[in-house]
Amino acid sequence: MKDRFIIKKTKYDIFMNSICFILLIGVFLYLILNWSNIPDKIPGHYNALGTVDRWGDKNEIWLCPIISVLFYIALSVLERFPGAWNTGIQVTEKNREQVYRLLKNMLVTLKVIVVADFVFISVNSALTKPMPAWFLPVFLILLFGTIVIFISKLLKLRT
Repeated sequence: MKDRFIIKKTKYDIFMNSICFILLIGVFLYLILNWSNIPDKIPGHYNALGTVDRWGDKNEIWLCPIISVLFYIALSVLERFPGAWNTGIQVTEKNREQVYRLLKNMLVTLKVIVVADFVFISVNSALTKPMPAWFLPVFLILLFGTIVIFISKLLKLRT
């Protein structure tokens, strides 16, 4: 592992992590409080058009929230070790703080997008509804758009 560099938390980090935390707590509370109203069979998988293509047991509803928590924890740990990141550009003393700050902002933004995605899928499954047609395109645009925007900013930092 490369050198240990501490990136100070910003208001943006705190705000985005707070959104993740609220979403995660919210989805668990929603599922617990509505457990008796969730049918025994729920959508277990959706195809690209949002149509349910597999029905599963009610207990499967916990998979998305649990995966969300694991994803949140994994990215939160990764955030703390910028020296382990593959930045795509040479990190120097001059640009190190900017490069790591930019990549950390990308990570916390991606965390919110993915956690919100899994929360939406969980609630939608609990309601036994098909996914809206806009869901997958919007999710992919947010996900890859975020990556493209941050990487283009990163490439501008090359020295």
